Amino acid sequence: MVAVSNAKSMKPGALNLITDVPGVKVGNAHNESIKTGCTVVTAEHPFVASVDVMGGAPGTRETDCLDPQRLVTEVDALVLCGGSAFGLDAASGVADALRAAGKGFSVGPIAVPIVPAAIIFDLLNGGDKQWLDNPYRGLGIDALSAINRQFSLGSIGAGYGASCANLKGGLGSASTVLPKGYTVGAIVVANPHGSPVVPGGKHFWAAPFEVDDEFGGLGSAIDSQPLTMPSNEKMAAYEAMANTTLAIVATDARLSKTQAKRLAVSAQDGIARAVVPAHTQFDGDLVFAMSTGSQALIDTDQDMVELGHAAAVCVARSIARGVYSASTVANDTLPTWQQRFSDS
Repeated sequence: MVAVSNAKSMKPGALNLITDVPGVKVGNAHNESIKTGCTVVTAEHPFVASVDVMGGAPGTRETDCLDPQRLVTEVDALVLCGGSAFGLDAASGVADALRAAGKGFSVGPIAVPIVPAAIIFDLLNGGDKQWLDNPYRGLGIDALSAINRQFSLGSIGAGYGASCANLKGGLGSASTVLPKGYTVGAIVVANPHGSPVVPGGKHFWAAPFEVDDEFGGLGSAIDSQPLTMPSNEKMAAYEAMANTTLAIVATDARLSKTQAKRLAVSAQDGIARAVVPAHTQFDGDLVFAMSTGSQALIDTDQDMVELGHAAAVCVARSIARGVYSASTVANDTLPTWQQRFSDS
């Protein structure tokens, strides 16, 4: 008997970026001397958002308001940034700039922008951290002023100073268009304690989910050694707690905060598929989920399953794309994937 498959094909959006979701825009800014950066994700209108945190060492701002039980129904921007706790100040810069533009939650004559944020640790990556004034507020403003549909991957924005277990990390993004027409996209700052490549090799753990050779087309490793702990040169260059993978998944499907929370939970699987080990006590791994709401759900339960699957796949692909695209800059403490493997 021949098995009949009811699998439904998906395809990347035109840009293969989170900005394939209509209305979504991304801005990036970085400081070469400090070796850090900021990424802002926003939309044409305030949007529904929630968050799921699985790492043991998160650094966040205003994530409590994204709980489905909380009053806030929409937010104005999401911020990802380097700098550890110092980097949370980037959200203040974004909030101030949005307020100046008249955007935010109206409280009488006052507009209060809602700008949740999360940070990675990139303070020991070879950059000059001896600043006198916190630079992150300015980086947030610069990133917001740069919002666009097009943006580069790798050593840019919040991924500028990122690293993995034994390679430079980076900023990655990917998208998927579902058969029903919904678009799902992800943007990720890959800075994990774990490794995006298999032990002793150059193949990405995310290889089974690759589309159109978007991170080299190497395929899966013949011997992936799933029970072997990957080597960790980051431990020598940094501290054990200098980690985190941050992700934002976006969709034009109309979701409630509760459904956005479930989308964020499902998308966490993408981190586990692309990084080994994932969600450790040393990581601040989290996923924001955002809905621009332009397309109503057709079959709520089944649509949520398909959206969650697409979100997880986009996150996994984004992690590999960010690491694959990382570039060399002065005083790097770890090599890029291209340096270590492009000729092998």
